Amino acid sequence: MRWIHAMSAAALLLGASAVARDAHASPTREQYRLFRALSIDLQGRIPLPDEIAAFEQPGFDLDAWIDQRLQGPAYPERLRRVYLDALRLEVGSMFNFVSNPLVLRRARLLDPDGNPAYVYFRRGQRRDRVESDADFCLSPDETGVTITSNGQVSGTARPIDRTVWEQRTVAVRPWWLYRDYRSASPSQRINAGDGSAMVLSPVATLMVDADNTTPTTTVRVCREEAQTGARGAMFLSGRTAALPRAETYPGGRVTAPPADSAYARAHATDTVSCTSGTGVSLSDDCGCGVGLERCMPGNSLGNDPAAFNLPDNVPLGADQALDTRAQTQGDWSRFWWAQEAVHFLDDLFARDRDVRGLLNDRGTMVNGATAQFYRGFAGSTCCGNGTQFEQLEPTALFDPARVPADLTPHDLATWRRVDDRGPQASGLLTMPIFLAKYGTRRARAHIVYNAFLCRQFVAENIALTPSTEPNLMVRSGCAACHATLEPLSAYFSRVTESGWTFLPAERFPTLNPACATRNGNSPNGGCTSFYDPAFGSATQGMLRGAYGSTAHADEGPAGLARAVVDAPEFAACVAQNVSESFLGRSLTEEDRPLQESLVTALRTNGYRMRPLVRALVRADAYRNANNLASGAWREGATP
Repeated sequence: MRWIHAMSAAALLLGASAVARDAHASPTREQYRLFRALSIDLQGRIPLPDEIAAFEQPGFDLDAWIDQRLQGPAYPERLRRVYLDALRLEVGSMFNFVSNPLVLRRARLLDPDGNPAYVYFRRGQRRDRVESDADFCLSPDETGVTITSNGQVSGTARPIDRTVWEQRTVAVRPWWLYRDYRSASPSQRINAGDGSAMVLSPVATLMVDADNTTPTTTVRVCREEAQTGARGAMFLSGRTAALPRAETYPGGRVTAPPADSAYARAHATDTVSCTSGTGVSLSDDCGCGVGLERCMPGNSLGNDPAAFNLPDNVPLGADQALDTRAQTQGDWSRFWWAQEAVHFLDDLFARDRDVRGLLNDRGTMVNGATAQFYRGFAGSTCCGNGTQFEQLEPTALFDPARVPADLTPHDLATWRRVDDRGPQASGLLTMPIFLAKYGTRRARAHIVYNAFLCRQFVAENIALTPSTEPNLMVRSGCAACHATLEPLSAYFSRVTESGWTFLPAERFPTLNPACATRNGNSPNGGCTSFYDPAFGSATQGMLRGAYGSTAHADEGPAGLARAVVDAPEFAACVAQNVSESFLGRSLTEEDRPLQESLVTALRTNGYRMRPLVRALVRADAYRNANNLASGAWREGATP
């Protein structure tokens, strides 16, 4: 019964750090605390009875035990939590992601036999007839219903003419229903998943036809969306100006059909990539690819329709740990972006890679969902007004050609290392979860400054006065923070805000004569999307965000990574982040010797984390932080 006594003693306590122990003496109460704390930090749980029994044996080698746990599966998870907490890269309602070129919404109509049927389509898709161009592929006159851009439906559905039905829509076996969707005759239909993150689980309404009973074997999709080509020809409707406002437009549509852009008319013989959002707006040849793999399904006409079931944060019990619920297509993307960061961190710490890779590693980890995103989804946000600058196709932060070709969207449990994403990649700084979570240049710079240099922006106690000075680095009341923040923000000038489209220097020079100001304004809307009139001149425009440092703008996120990891504060910040997490309190001036010793351990071992953690858990500060009475709070408490 000895282990029961030891277990109860350990369970009362919070933990400690290394204490010398006589080879023939029984563990002290303090040493039980130490062992329990080490087990929680390095194994993620309290010690098991057999582990306590081994600990009680004379001559127990605590150093060897620690080294073994530093190789175990719980160790990278423990360090991962340090940086997920510091960066707050958690999935939730922190931001939305809806890209119309990516989302397939569906309308409920009547097929030629008068039976209810769904037809999937994309908003803004170019089409070859005025009745439906950039709208739903079947006109209100053909369906009896009108579908507005915000998903509202009016009218009474009537059976669609069979010839029109066959001409304008196509039956497809999509990727979310068939594992072998790329084959000529897909047959490996997936079953409804169990709601776990590792099993593809479409929401129930995607698994049955419009009668809500018949299992879905094919989906009906607009003909344009069903196309599989990688590139599309420039589409010209012949309309050089929008049709005037009218009570009715051709086919009964409620919006005016679009005119051809000046770019399309000037590049009539060109082709455009179908993996970019620009392809959808410029070509009627650009579809969703084989098995619709370049598009996400949605179960309604809503802005962000439901797509897949994912675990929820509601605990149910031992047999089913978490509840599941239908999540939107945006939820699905955000979930896997976060998982990429999780697996990237786990890989870095499990392999004990150089911790500077948090910021400068060009590699990452991908599974089937993230591979699908980088191959076919990421470009859907590109390129908007970039056509003026010949930017029709994304310059990717993750080169799609480097994504493992054999990973399918169903390979959710398979994570694979990609050693080099491409020349623009730089650790966490160029991952979608980071760029979308911190949507502005300043937000990105601020969190890097805080999480990797452990520094905060503290404003001076100066009253703000009205000012027209656009340069925040010199404006009174703002300069105290922005003199540092703006040069850091400039590193993100070439990554679009709230997105991940990279703006290459050959198309978007930092100083651009084509966007020179005229009476304080840029010459056209395309320029003002990318160039800031407030910092332009009569001879050139300046790339937005670059005014803090044009040199930093040209270096990009990789330049920020180099600057941060080379800063003397970086190693000290790593030591501080890990120490405060393990100690459960903020560091004080009295902890300076500990922090300096941990910095030495980090630097002398090639910036590997295991030597730092080993030194930390063997330090007196760790023992003292965990040697508290059971009712004491760790933060601010004294032993």
